[in-house]
Amino acid sequence: MSQIHNSSVPNGGSKTPCTPSMFFKYAKEIGSELVDLKFCDMLGSWQHCTFSIDEWSEKTFEKGVGFDGSSIRGWQDIHMSDMLAVPDASTTVLDPFFDRPTVSVIADIKDPATKEDYTRDPRHIARKAEAYLRSTGVADTVYVGPEPEFFIFDQVRFEQNQHRGFYEIDSVEGAWNTARFEEPNLGYKPSYKGGYFPVSPTDTYHNLRGEMVLEMKKVGIRVEAHHHEVATAGQSEIDLAYETLLKMGDHMMWYKYIIRNVARQASKTATFMPKPIFEDNGSGMHIHFSLWGENKPLFAGKGFAGLSDMGLHAIGGILQHAPAIIAFTNPTTNSFRRLTPGFEAPVNLVYSSANRSASIRIPTYDDSDAAKRLEFRCPDPSCNGYLAFAAILMAALDGIAKKTNPGKPLDRNIYEMSPADLADVPSTPGTLDEALDALEGDHAFLTTGGVFTDDLIQTWIQYKRDNEVTPLRLRPHPYEFFLYYDS
Repeated sequence: MSQIHNSSVPNGGSKTPCTPSMFFKYAKEIGSELVDLKFCDMLGSWQHCTFSIDEWSEKTFEKGVGFDGSSIRGWQDIHMSDMLAVPDASTTVLDPFFDRPTVSVIADIKDPATKEDYTRDPRHIARKAEAYLRSTGVADTVYVGPEPEFFIFDQVRFEQNQHRGFYEIDSVEGAWNTARFEEPNLGYKPSYKGGYFPVSPTDTYHNLRGEMVLEMKKVGIRVEAHHHEVATAGQSEIDLAYETLLKMGDHMMWYKYIIRNVARQASKTATFMPKPIFEDNGSGMHIHFSLWGENKPLFAGKGFAGLSDMGLHAIGGILQHAPAIIAFTNPTTNSFRRLTPGFEAPVNLVYSSANRSASIRIPTYDDSDAAKRLEFRCPDPSCNGYLAFAAILMAALDGIAKKTNPGKPLDRNIYEMSPADLADVPSTPGTLDEALDALEGDHAFLTTGGVFTDDLIQTWIQYKRDNEVTPLRLRPHPYEFFLYYDS
């Protein structure tokens, strides 16, 4: 779906408290005796703790509350475990999933000794990225519009130990279930790669996605549209209207939280795994991206596809640093089951106008200046939005600063080009290990202005290698039994 930028600047969502005093007034108005404090860990999952609101005061928004940082993935060692979570009153909303009225607030993480922001707090990285953008004078605002895809299943089972490893998923919409005993089986199963835009009854999840959208609107998220996606078995997409980088990072956390919980309320399960189904489309998260200054779009011009020189140089920076960026935008081993050459995935690091087979597309739905933006098609929804959006911004700014030439656009259907035609076209890394190697060798553009730190980057690389890449390498794959058991 498109992410069409409206001509006006967005207002930032719902009218929620922005000061500690307003926080307590709001809590009293809705009858909330509890406050749920949420924060994002390094890998992109929300953690939370719920407090009696009577134990909080306005000083809590200055001093924060303590917690054990050694129990959070990728954070502190046990001998330096004390950390502070400082609530941000501007993020206050009513949590939609607790039985009792409970206000929810997102926290920033600080060191209790120095009171400085924690270098591995993803939200801190996003704040620094926006501040660095303003300091450059290039622009004052970055807008981000993601298109996350996900699957809704009826059941999932998996296990991995020394003697057994398997997974099993099922969906009432699964194409493999046309012969399943149902009372009655009415057919209407989206076929493999045949799920794009069917109406009900083939699309059985319209109402469920509608509930997800309504819950998102309650917490201040602007939603453009929702629809069934290409794959069978309940693949869906809910598109978010563009927002500033930090706010979109917050919105992505709510997005995943709401989708999972609404699905669970319906006795379904939702996943943002990029490639859970073999021989069908995976889930991507195309990211629309633009820079503005003084309420004016800066990517509009008279160059290719109506882009300005700044827009073209931003493309040059993203393409140049894409292998390193992908360590954040496609951060799982499963991500590369989707990013596979020869299939319908944006693995070729080129740009084009309207061409969905290129890794960067310039949408042409709307030719107004306000709608001019880039669409980076490689990312997937397993990423940590704060880090992924910040990395894309930093690559674009590096390209703008160095006036990086993006090369010639490629407007052909890349999927129909021969290997000889593609010989000189760069491609994305083939594995997470390769992406981590690329990040290790190319991250100066990220640490410019102190936005990312060497500490965060090295911790990210080491964590991914130790906890994901190496453990997967050590385990036999079920398909290897099929190939080699009797060899």
